[in-house]
Amino acid sequence: MSKWRYAAAAAIASVLAVTMPVAAVAEPLKVLSAGAFKQVLLGVIPQFEKDGTPVQLDSDTVGGLVKRIEAGESFDLLVASPAALDTLKKAGKVADQVVNLARVGVGVGVKEGTERPDIGSVDAFKQALLKARAVTYVDPVAGGTSGIYVSQLIDRLGIGPQVRAKSVLVKGGSSADRIVSGEADIAVQQISEILPVKGVVLVGPLPAEIQNYTTYAAAVASRTERAAAAEALIRLVQSKPGADVIKAKGMEPAP
Repeated sequence: MSKWRYAAAAAIASVLAVTMPVAAVAEPLKVLSAGAFKQVLLGVIPQFEKDGTPVQLDSDTVGGLVKRIEAGESFDLLVASPAALDTLKKAGKVADQVVNLARVGVGVGVKEGTERPDIGSVDAFKQALLKARAVTYVDPVAGGTSGIYVSQLIDRLGIGPQVRAKSVLVKGGSSADRIVSGEADIAVQQISEILPVKGVVLVGPLPAEIQNYTTYAAAVASRTERAAAAEALIRLVQSKPGADVIKAKGMEPAP
C-alpha cells in the first residue's frame, strides 16, 4: 500500500474510532440496604448479574439510609424497615408499593473457641451481660434497629447503667467485629449480622420473651429510570432460591 493510501486508511480508522458508537455498558443498579439484609443481597446478586445488569450495593444503618436519602442521595432500590420506607414514601422518595422480604431476630455472639454463656432464659441472659468484660452492640444514636432495641432492653431488664458502663458501641456494620478485635467478649445484634463474621459464633437468639423481630422490605425509588431492573431483583429475592439464601443468612422469608 502506498504511503498516501496508508495515511488515508489510518485517518479513516481514526475518525471511525471517534464517531462509531461504542457498545453500551450497562449502568449499575444502585441498591441501598440496611446492614442486616446486606448478606442476603450479596448472596443473590451474582445470579441477578448474569442477565447483564451490574449492581452497586451500599449498606448503612436504617437511620443512616433515611438521612442520606433525605439529603438527596440517588438510588434505584432501597431495603429497610417498613417504618423507614413509609417515612420516605410520604416524602416522595420511594414508590407507593412496599414489598416485605424477610424478618430477623436479635442474637448473641461470642469469640469462637471460648465458653458460650447461658442465654436460655431472661435471667440467664441478664447474668451473661453482667458477667461480660465488655458488651458490644450498635450505637442507638446511629439509627441501627438492633442498637435501639438493645438500649431499651437493658433498661427494661434493670441493668442499663451496668451494661452501658462497659459498652463498646459501633456506628454501623457488625458489632461482632469488636469480638474479633478483642474489644468486647459478647455481642448483641441481629443474627444475620453475627453469622458472617469469621472468628465469632452465634450462641443463639434472645429468649422468646424478650426477642425482637425486625422486618425488612423493599421499595423502588420514585424517580429512578431503572424500575424494571429493581423490580426484577425484588422478584429474585422472593423466589425459592432467594428464600434459601434468606434462611442461610439467619433470617425468615416473609409470608
